[in-house]
Amino acid sequence: MKLVVIYRPNSETARGVETFIGDFQRQHEGIGRRMEVINVDTRDGSAMLSLYDIMQHPALMILSDDGRLVHHWAGTIPLMDEVASYFYSAQTQ
Repeated sequence: MKLVVIYRPNSETARGVETFIGDFQRQHEGIGRRMEVINVDTRDGSAMLSLYDIMQHPALMILSDDGRLVHHWAGTIPLMDEVASYFYSAQTQ
């Protein structure tokens, strides 16, 4: 299970996203659960958004181990509990 966070550093939303990333890593990252942070301005960031047809950022995506999109949020930072609920429930399916 993986949480992918795509955002633009040095933007108006960067501080909120970076705070979310730090808090989420401290509370939820562990065995079988990881987080990948990608800059939207890189080739990987653009490709990831295009691959999953997401038009806004910041974007958070829960991906299964085989790359299947389980859930995503785009344009806003969701509540950590909401992200965690998908992060854990997708592992049990």
